[in-house]
Amino acid sequence: MFNRIALFLATNLAVMFLAGIVMSLLGVHPSQMSGLLVMAALFGFGGSIVSLLMSKSMAKRATRAQVITEPRNEVEQWLLATVRHQAESAGIGMPEVAVYDAPEINAFATGANRNNALVAVSTGLLRSMSRDEAEAVLGHEVSHVANGDMVTMALLQGVLNTFVIVLARVVGGIIDNAISGDRGGRSGPGFAYFIIVMVLEMALGLFATMIAMWFSRRREFRADQGGAALAGREKMIAALERLSSNQPSSLPAQVEAFGIAGGVGQGLKKLFLSHPPMPERIAALRGSIH
Repeated sequence: MFNRIALFLATNLAVMFLAGIVMSLLGVHPSQMSGLLVMAALFGFGGSIVSLLMSKSMAKRATRAQVITEPRNEVEQWLLATVRHQAESAGIGMPEVAVYDAPEINAFATGANRNNALVAVSTGLLRSMSRDEAEAVLGHEVSHVANGDMVTMALLQGVLNTFVIVLARVVGGIIDNAISGDRGGRSGPGFAYFIIVMVLEMALGLFATMIAMWFSRRREFRADQGGAALAGREKMIAALERLSSNQPSSLPAQVEAFGIAGGVGQGLKKLFLSHPPMPERIAALRGSIH
C-alpha cells in the first residue's frame, strides 16, 4: 500500500511540476487553471475509478468466466487449493477463482481490492500446461493482486487522463486565440478551438498510453518475480517458455493488460504493448537483466 501511495504522490507531483512549467512558458496564470483542473480531475479519474470498481464484473462478463463456488472435479479442487495457498503466502484475501473458455494459454487477475480480487484461467491453459507450469502462472496472477497493480494502474491512468485534458485545453485555447485574434469583442472559444483540442487529445493520448504501457511492462517483471517466489523459479521459467510458443492473446481489451501473456509487435508497436517480449522476461528471471 505504501509503495502505491508513494508512486501516486510522486506521479502527481511530477505532473503538477510539468504543468507549472508549461503554464509559465505559455503565459497562463495559475488562477485561470483552478476550474479546469477540477473538471479535468473529475473526468480523468472518474472513468478510471469506475472501471476499477467494475473490473471484476466486466471481466466475468467479457470472458464469460465461470467462478468456481463448489469444485466439480479434481482440477477445480486443485485450482482452489493452489490459489488459497498462494494467497495466504502473499498475505492477501482469497480471490475468486474462475475458468473461461478459450483455446489460448492465458490467465488474468483483476479487482479493485487486493482482498477481493478475481483470478481466472483459460481452458486452453488447463489443457496445455503441466501442474507445475500452471502453478507458476497462478503465482504470477496472485502477485499482481498482492502488488496492487490494478489500483496502481487505475491511479496512473487517472493522472495521465487529467494531464491530457488540461494540456489539450490550455494549448488549444492559446492556439485558437492566436488564430482568431480579438474575435471582434466576442467571448468564448471559437469552432477551431474544439477541433484543436480534439486533435491534441488524440496526440497526447497516444503519449499517455505509451507511459501507461511502459509501466505495465515493468510490473510484468515484478509479477514474474512474485510467481517465482510463490511457485519456484524453474517453474516460472518453464511456464514462460511454454507461453513463448503460444498464440497471441485474445483477451478483451479491459483485462488484456492483466493477463499472463499479451500481444506481440515490432518497432513502434512495441511502445504500446502491455507485456514485454517473452525472451526478455525469461532472461530477467535467469538473471541476465538487472
